[in-house]
Amino acid sequence: METLTDNVFRNRDITVTYKPKLCVHAEKCAKGLSDVFRTDVVPWINLDAAETQRIIAQIRKCPSGALQFCENEEEE
Repeated sequence: METLTDNVFRNRDITVTYKPKLCVHAEKCAKGLSDVFRTDVVPWINLDAAETQRIIAQIRKCPSGALQFCENEEEE
C-alpha cells in the first residue's frame, strides 16, 4: 500500500480518497472493517489489510461520501 498524501491511499487495485470535511463520523467504516479503517493509528487507512472488494463494499456504505475510491489503471 502507498500513502500519496494524508488523505489519499493506493494499493495495486484502487485509490481511496478521504475528505475529512465531509465526514459525519458515523464510524461505519471502522465498525465494518476495523483492520482497514483504524481510528487509533496513522496512517489510519491500511488497504493491505483486506481484499479490495471488501474495502470497496465498505466504502460504499459511507453515509457522507467522505470516503471514495476509483479503480487504478492497469500498468503495462
